[in-house]
Amino acid sequence: MSPTQWDLPPELCCRPMAFVALTGLDMVYNAVHRAIWDAFCANRRADRVPISFKILPGDHEYPKCRTKRTSYEWYIPKGILKTGWMNKHLNLVPALVVVFYELDWDEAQWKEKQSECATKVEIVRTSLQGRNTKVAVVLIQKKTPLPPGEDLIASERAAALCNACDLSGKSLFVLPHTDHLVGYIIRLENAFYEHSQTYYYAEIRRVKSHKEFLNKTTHQLLFVRHQFKIGFFSELKQDTQNALKYYRTAYNLVHELRAHETNMLELKTMAGFISYKICRLCFQHNTPLDAIAQFRKHIDLCKKKIGSAELAFEHAAWMSKQFQSFGDLFDEAIKLGLTAIQTQNPGFYYQQAAYYAQEWKQQANQLCYHDPSINYPSPDPLETSTGSLDFYGQRPWRQGHQSIDPPDPEKEKGGILALQCKERDVLHSELIIALLSNAVAQFKKYKCPRMKSHLMVQMGEEYYHAKDYTKALKLLDYVMCDYRTERWWTLLTSILTTALKCSYLMGQVKDYITYSLELIGRASTLQEDQKSRIEKNFIKVLMNECPEPEPDCDSSAVIAAQNLWADRVSLAGSNDFTIEVQDYVPFVQCKAKFLSPSFHVDIPVQLHVYLKTDCPHPIRFSKLSVSFNNQEYNQYCVVEEPCQSTDILEPSAQGNMCLVPRKTRKYTFKFVARTEDVGKKIEITAVDLMLGSENGRCVLINWRGAGGDAASTQEALQATRSFKRRPRLTENEVDWDTVSVQANTMVISRVPRISVQIHHEPPALTNEMYWMVVSIQSQEDTVAKDVKLTAGLKPGQDANLTQTTYVTLNGSEMCDDSHPALLPDISIGELQPGQKVEKSLYIRCETTGTRIFLVHVSYAVETTVEDKEIVCKCHKDETVNIETVVPFDVAVKFVSSKFEHLDRVYVDIPFLLMTDILSASPWPLNLVSSELQLAPSMAAVDQLESQVEQVVLQTGESASECFCLTCPPVASGANGVASGHYVLSWKRKSTRENVPAVSTVITLPHVIVETIPLYVHADLPSFGRVRESLPIKYHIQNRTGLVQDVEMSVEPSDAFMFSGLKQVRLRILPGTKQEMLYNFYPLMAGYQNLPSLTINLLRFPGFTSQLLRRFLPTRIFVKPQGRQVDDASIAAA
Repeated sequence: MSPTQWDLPPELCCRPMAFVALTGLDMVYNAVHRAIWDAFCANRRADRVPISFKILPGDHEYPKCRTKRTSYEWYIPKGILKTGWMNKHLNLVPALVVVFYELDWDEAQWKEKQSECATKVEIVRTSLQGRNTKVAVVLIQKKTPLPPGEDLIASERAAALCNACDLSGKSLFVLPHTDHLVGYIIRLENAFYEHSQTYYYAEIRRVKSHKEFLNKTTHQLLFVRHQFKIGFFSELKQDTQNALKYYRTAYNLVHELRAHETNMLELKTMAGFISYKICRLCFQHNTPLDAIAQFRKHIDLCKKKIGSAELAFEHAAWMSKQFQSFGDLFDEAIKLGLTAIQTQNPGFYYQQAAYYAQEWKQQANQLCYHDPSINYPSPDPLETSTGSLDFYGQRPWRQGHQSIDPPDPEKEKGGILALQCKERDVLHSELIIALLSNAVAQFKKYKCPRMKSHLMVQMGEEYYHAKDYTKALKLLDYVMCDYRTERWWTLLTSILTTALKCSYLMGQVKDYITYSLELIGRASTLQEDQKSRIEKNFIKVLMNECPEPEPDCDSSAVIAAQNLWADRVSLAGSNDFTIEVQDYVPFVQCKAKFLSPSFHVDIPVQLHVYLKTDCPHPIRFSKLSVSFNNQEYNQYCVVEEPCQSTDILEPSAQGNMCLVPRKTRKYTFKFVARTEDVGKKIEITAVDLMLGSENGRCVLINWRGAGGDAASTQEALQATRSFKRRPRLTENEVDWDTVSVQANTMVISRVPRISVQIHHEPPALTNEMYWMVVSIQSQEDTVAKDVKLTAGLKPGQDANLTQTTYVTLNGSEMCDDSHPALLPDISIGELQPGQKVEKSLYIRCETTGTRIFLVHVSYAVETTVEDKEIVCKCHKDETVNIETVVPFDVAVKFVSSKFEHLDRVYVDIPFLLMTDILSASPWPLNLVSSELQLAPSMAAVDQLESQVEQVVLQTGESASECFCLTCPPVASGANGVASGHYVLSWKRKSTRENVPAVSTVITLPHVIVETIPLYVHADLPSFGRVRESLPIKYHIQNRTGLVQDVEMSVEPSDAFMFSGLKQVRLRILPGTKQEMLYNFYPLMAGYQNLPSLTINLLRFPGFTSQLLRRFLPTRIFVKPQGRQVDDASIAAA
């Protein structure tokens, strides 16, 4: 039988939809009818009712309806389900036949049209032959109908038409052909859907009515059949919940049937159909766990029902199809929105389907390949009169037979033989590959890489059995990388063995060599005799001879392969092969290392290359070469020893290019680096090992970098973690695990023999010309030529530091923005051995912070390396960290004549500006001079002279200056005014005399200026004496343009008596001054509070005497009365 026998019928897999037949539409010549049909069928959205439409002619003959059975008493069923039943109700027997007829209500020939329409309906009813199919009429009209009840003619004629056609009013429809055709069509569809629901409901009741006539003795098959039919009709009715219930009942009934060899296939077939329906509906109801549970139950119940032992392959085929169908259902549900997980996805079911397909193939090979003398039976027992079976799952030669024993043993035997002969033509490998491919796609989607690789190996092996060696090799080659990475050596060996067979049978020389390289190496788990055989074949290929066939290959394929290899041998060209082994595990290992991470240019670069083989026999190579990123060095690292083709496998063990298995061989190379490569890396880009000779084939084994293959990294890691005791080796032997790879080295300049010293006095002070002396002394044995000095800020620091640092050689001028931060290539000339040179640098830093300064001295010197004269460029770098700090802090404040803090000043009233200079430098500072640059809004009372000129400040010391200033009247609206600048010239005391002084400009703060209507100041002596007169004169000045009425009073004090006006009222003219004289008589010694003066301005009631008191003295020191010896005092005593 063909594999399509096991495919589920399409009518079972599709979604059942109500079948509605449309008649009376002329699709060819009538555009209106064509538009109506397109509206029914084109672009159907998911929200439209599920109906399957088909256009049929009016006189179409529908399947004949069988005579209704009145009794089941003597009826013996011949099978469970007829093969055409589902298709009949999906595509042949409609639930509703719709007759389309063009007829308007105002039709002139109404009677004739009505009669014609009734005739068409009668023809349809006759062709249905007594079926319960509903009939409806749709009148295609040109005009839009009026609302119901308004058109009396339409109502009358509709009733008449219904009577003529024997229709109910619900079966007559009107379809106006207007712009809203699709809307009318959708309304029609809904009405058709209701009619079809009624039909299928009636069909369900009709089938249910048979149950009372059945008995469980002879009608067990009918119970299953009826439950399946009710479930199917429920699906057509879109009642999926009830459909699922009836299908479950049918499934249970199937397994209650008595099973024997003659009906086993029919039972399994029906069980598979019903299980498929149940699983599909469970997925549709979004209950995937129920679907999975049902499928597992189905498999558990059926996997042991094998049937005839001679047809056991059929059971494997059926099991494979069950898993495949469920995988398809699962995948379809996922596409519709179901979420799967890594451990439960369709891939597992496709994998299991492939497993049963492989079992199918294996059993078919065992059961179906008879003696060639046995011919296909005649007549053909698989032929039937109708060309198809009557019931699902039955045998063609005994259809309808339900007894335990076959009716004719000879026919049974012939039928089995025919099935076995047909099975030979089945391409099992194609089926297996398709299933494995589906499984791989699923496991790739759900990120299961190991499952994917495992199945790809099976696919490759299946392609090999199918003799499609190209695809087999492609798949196997793809997964080898994963197995190498994860170190599955046994699996890799098995895959490589199959790949070697494929490459041999295809005559692929390069692939054959590549796989042989691995199979005779350390990653292969083959026995030594097998490795030896492969190695000998490998050597034959190198000698341009044909290799021996691989074992267990198809004999016909081997003959074709031998012809291919004979053709390869006869071809003269294409005998050079390059194999890059970084992704493989070849039988030869390589490690290359430079003896040091860096080499001075005057010392030869040394390189070791280590080789080790793992093949069974010693092997001779013809050339070893190392390639570098600078190809000029390649010529120095080559070992070449041409050998004859006969010397490859069995050479003398002492040969230079002969490698003994499991012995490490070391090759030493040495060369002088070019002076142009100083500061550059020399990197090993490849190591090439040539095997073979010019007479045969040359195989170039290539390692990228300094060696190593797919397994080297992991092996090196294991070696470092291993506690295994290392074997004792002789002096000439090398332990492979202790060898490390060093793929690159740096060529660095010759060690400089020169002394560089830096003298300076840190820290640097902001904006000063910081003095630094660089001393250079040669310690070379020969003349140092082209000596150059580069000094300044080290590159790569913060851009703000670079922009605020300046370096110069001339210390007599102040640096500015035109000077760089780094002075490059200052020429020193030549230095004789022992000669010393000093160079002064001056650095100016505008901002604070830590700076790294670089002194770089370069020179050239001649030397000899390996009898070769070279000019070495040497250099020495010295760096120094210099902290830049602020030299001093300047504090500025405004005070009154009483040295009280002022937050504002008053027009034309003197005040004091005080500056305090606090040294923060660790070195003595010389204050050269200072200068006060006043703004136009300020005026000096006295001559402005520097009070700190040539003052030397030690760390923490301070110097102060005091200036008496006044503020002239300012423009109206101006609140705060600028004071000016304070300029301080200074330099470090220890610096050179020619170094200019640094001028530091301090911007003075702005001050608030206000006018005052009255100004009062007092003239009084600096001290008083007890009981001696103390004259005080108060000057009261009117600062306004108005006459001021002033009330003045003096409050008494316990420390003084006074004479003068205690309270007075004055009138002071604009701009004039009034003087008031008082004699105070102190009564107590010490600091005493003077009697307070209170002044009120009548024109300025807001003006208070508190404001004036800051201009007046409030305390005075009173000395005690002195003792004087005179006559008066003696008389008094």
